[in-house]
Amino acid sequence: MLKWLLIFLIFFESLTLFNCAKRGTLTGGLKDTIPPVLLSSNPPINNLNFKSEKITLNFDEYIKLEDINQQLIISPPLEKKDYKIIPENTITKKVEIEINNRLRENSTFTFNFGSSIVDNNEGNVLPFFNYTFSTGNYIDSLKISGFVKDAYEIDSLSFVSIHLYPIDSVFNDSTIYNQKPFYVGNTLDSVYFELNSLAPGKYEFIAIQDKSNNYYFDQSFDKIGFFEKPIEIPKDTFFLPVLFKEITNFQWGRAKIINDHHIEFPYYGELADKKVSIKNKFDKGTKSFFTRDREKDTLHFWFTPQKELDSVVTEIEVKDSTKVVVLKPFKLEKDSLVLKIIPSNGSKIDFLDTLKIKSSLPITDVNEDLIQIFDVDTMEVPFSTKIDKNLDFVYLNFEKVPNDLYQIQILPMAITDFLGSTNDTIFHKINTTKIEDYGKLFLTVKPENYNKNYILELINVKGELIRRTKNNLENFYTLEYLPPGEYQIRIVKDANGNGKWDTGNYLKKIQPEEVKYLKESIIVRANWELNETIEI
Repeated sequence: MLKWLLIFLIFFESLTLFNCAKRGTLTGGLKDTIPPVLLSSNPPINNLNFKSEKITLNFDEYIKLEDINQQLIISPPLEKKDYKIIPENTITKKVEIEINNRLRENSTFTFNFGSSIVDNNEGNVLPFFNYTFSTGNYIDSLKISGFVKDAYEIDSLSFVSIHLYPIDSVFNDSTIYNQKPFYVGNTLDSVYFELNSLAPGKYEFIAIQDKSNNYYFDQSFDKIGFFEKPIEIPKDTFFLPVLFKEITNFQWGRAKIINDHHIEFPYYGELADKKVSIKNKFDKGTKSFFTRDREKDTLHFWFTPQKELDSVVTEIEVKDSTKVVVLKPFKLEKDSLVLKIIPSNGSKIDFLDTLKIKSSLPITDVNEDLIQIFDVDTMEVPFSTKIDKNLDFVYLNFEKVPNDLYQIQILPMAITDFLGSTNDTIFHKINTTKIEDYGKLFLTVKPENYNKNYILELINVKGELIRRTKNNLENFYTLEYLPPGEYQIRIVKDANGNGKWDTGNYLKKIQPEEVKYLKESIIVRANWELNETIEI
């Protein structure tokens, strides 16, 4: 009996030792998802009668400040020379704010760190951390909040600044251009904003996509949203500003002589009926004309090459007067006739598209006898051509058949530019797809008796405009030959009936025309018909 008991004990001990010695994989435990925690601050948060020259923030773990120059929002704003963040680029448990100048009296200041405070190990963000104090004997405690949106685009805006300006004896319409706001907040990378520690009163409310991060409205770059009347705090608490890009006030850029037959006149804003006059006496028989660039805001002046071109004297319209500008040649550039068929990828053309030939120089003549179009059976296809009024496109119009291949042959001397140069031989192949490869969309706008002006637009996932039509009496639309894909419906309320979306203007207190999107995107499938209803 003792023998068997001894054998059992030896076996049990061996089994225990075997299990204890089994190899395994060490784990580090659960991943740290907790953001840094502020342990203490000196002076404490919400300190009254603030007179310190330094603020110290102590955290429970090592942190780093990411994009602090973009993320930190101080309200009311301080100049960079008025404060310093230490350290900006090293890992630390302690952040110091040095105050270098005297602060405004009886004011509540807020340092909003946004998403800049991040723990060093796991990258956990301490979002919207605020340090607030007052140079007076109370802390302002009111707040406002809301959401921002773009007036025209479906994509969400981010990093939008919210500016509040007290309505007082010194405020006027130019204040937002040359003075910093009294209160400022930011949506950071979301569409939501919240401003805290506000004092009661009337304020001008401005939302700005502040490209320069300078707290001023720059019409050339920034999108802006505003309300027609001042807001009242605490009466008004929630806001939905709509941001838009104003048309830039017109001004000319620096003109340049490109070569002996071409001058460029850059401009900003809308050219409208602004004019340029050339005062030179060119050689007898010189041909000259203006065209507009399709890709940049530039007016082109073309003229027959001159034997001697020392300078060009021009007069340009500036507001209500004219200005004389003398241009001298400098680093002249060479150019030559270059033709490109669009679509340039060659393989396919949408059934409703027009084949275009784009030219690098203005086109003055097309000889249709030197152009031929053949179908897949090498049968010649009738066509017509048209030179665009801007002289940079030739349109090739011909009846396209589904699921066909077309070969375009353009022989030398077919296309002539204004200098008399002509093209080399061009061969190009394109094909059309089968009708079954397209989808069809039926759209009904409700209410059926809606009689306001509007524009219906179909855009793809890239935001590119695919179809566009003005409203009709039936409020019913058929969109055919749509390539399969995902689309969005956009409705522009065309208040003035000019057939396009009009932006707003802050100084004139004009809001942009309203734009609405169908809530859900539309999936168009090949050989499929889809019915959709839109309620305005």
